[in-house]
Order: sequence, then structure tokens, then C-alpha cells
Amino acid sequence: MKSDFTSTLLTHSAPQEAFAAINNVHGWWTENIEGRTNKLHDIFTVRFGTTWKTFKIVEVVPGEKVVWVITDCYLPWNGDKTEWTGTKISFEISKKGEQTQVRFSHLGLVPELECFKSCSNAWTGYIQNSLQRLINTGKGKPTAKEGS
Repeated sequence: MKSDFTSTLLTHSAPQEAFAAINNVHGWWTENIEGRTNKLHDIFTVRFGTTWKTFKIVEVVPGEKVVWVITDCYLPWNGDKTEWTGTKISFEISKKGEQTQVRFSHLGLVPELECFKSCSNAWTGYIQNSLQRLINTGKGKPTAKEGS
């Protein structure tokens, strides 16, 4: 049985605010982005030094869901340098009582993969700290622009 990585956060912000924050990728993940990150079929690349990943937005339901597919990547520190290629990132937004729940899933990031531990730890930090903060306060803690 596959066990994809997931991380869930709760906020008192409205679903539309969470949706807007998710699509503001440079505001919570990294400022090192090329391309657009907020509409269906947008393509963007994120960079962390020599590591890079290219995404295509394949599903958008305003206020409810965003899905990205990783179309290509280069993970120089990993045995399989393209381990993320073909995996998906999903954000599902729903109401839970008086709160809004954001369920992040990296579909295909499973414990059997070499990068599972380091990648899931990084995702947890970005989702639980930076994205949560961006939703709640309007200011996340993304990785700073290289060369700044």
C-alpha cells in the first residue's frame, strides 16, 4: 500500500484566502521561481542552488483545490536525480467547523523513495510554518532569492 506524504493545517482564514496564499508560491516556498503559479496550465520552475523542479498546474478549483504535476526535475544530492518527475502536489481546501483545512499531499512521495525523509521534513516546515503564516498574517517565510 502506497503511503503518500501529507500534511494538514487548520486556519481561521476563509478558504479563498488559503487558496490565494497557496498560489502565491514565492510568498511561502521560495523566491527562486521562474514562470507563473496561479492559473490552470501555468508552468513554473523552482530552484534551490543546483536543485530544480518544473511544475505544471493541472487542476484548479477556486477556493477548493490546486494540483501540480512535476514534469521534470534535477535532484543532484539524490541517487535518482529525477525521483520527483511524474509525482503530483495536491492542495485540498475544505471547511472544518469554523475553520478552514488545507490538506497538502505529495502524491508519489512515499517512504520507499530515497528522498522521503529529507523531502517530507522540508515540506512539513514549508506547509506548517511558512504557508500557515502566509495564510494567517499575509507574510510567509520562503527561501530567499539567491544572490540577495
